[in-house]
Amino acid sequence: MQPHYSSLPFSLIALAAGLGLLVASGEALVSGAVRLAGRWGMSPLLIGLTVVAFGTSTPELFISLSANLQGQPDILVGNVIGSNIANVGLILGCCALIKPIRAPFSFFATELSWVLTASFVLAGLTLYGTFNRISGLLFIGALILFSYFSYKSGSAQPPEKDAPPKSSYFPCIALCTIGFTGLAYGAHIFITGAVDVALYFNISSLVIGLTIAAIGTSLPELASSLSAIRRGEPGLLLGNVIGSNLFNLLMVMGTAAVVKPFALQHQLLYRDIPVMILFSAILAPLFYYGNKITRIHGFLLLLAYGGYIFLLKP
Repeated sequence: MQPHYSSLPFSLIALAAGLGLLVASGEALVSGAVRLAGRWGMSPLLIGLTVVAFGTSTPELFISLSANLQGQPDILVGNVIGSNIANVGLILGCCALIKPIRAPFSFFATELSWVLTASFVLAGLTLYGTFNRISGLLFIGALILFSYFSYKSGSAQPPEKDAPPKSSYFPCIALCTIGFTGLAYGAHIFITGAVDVALYFNISSLVIGLTIAAIGTSLPELASSLSAIRRGEPGLLLGNVIGSNLFNLLMVMGTAAVVKPFALQHQLLYRDIPVMILFSAILAPLFYYGNKITRIHGFLLLLAYGGYIFLLKP
């Protein structure tokens, strides 16, 4: 396979341009989606778990679909697994260093159980070796069920007393349209550059997906999480991170498999999937026994994430 661009600098420029377009487009989509949610009277908790989580997961969706259609399923799988690890280790770690994250475990226990269940199902499919269309449809069906139960739960909460004024529909839809269009083009440019960089340095596509693609597509989650921390809304932060991890597994993997079934490497079972499960599972004792992630916990999460990235070196 030959690189798409004639030299490494052009590949790096494509990588940076695609990433920049993804981040900007993701921000536009989230802004439009949150405004629509305000129009429909959704609670902040529900917005974090569904609208914001969906919006910040769309870069992973477009990257993964583009990679799968271009015959690079390892970037697709690595992107999802790497993003879920980065969301906890990198994003929650950074946010906890800025300000301890306090919330009762009951706040997100149900959502965390969905994430862990989907992760174990993915491990089973990896043992089988293929993610087929039937599995993809089941994942999408699970996502629809999760969204329905989240909506029913969120709609039972009282509306905010100081809710912001409702926006008109036109700017909301315009922002969403611009965001989706930019994500599509950004994903194509980013994947082209990422594959070229992997070829130039003889790095596997899986490692590219687990590192460059994963961290790049997690930037919208990081931006929205830092904003939530500054505003003193730990619920929105946790809802965004846990919801994004669930959307990555159910929406991204499920949609990609329905469009085009793909293979799953068995080596994922020996390192990457267990690490993903461990990073999600560690949230349970942290919040169950202490109701918070302290700065020390945040530092340890970042240290663990750095150790995982070090293990991925070619």
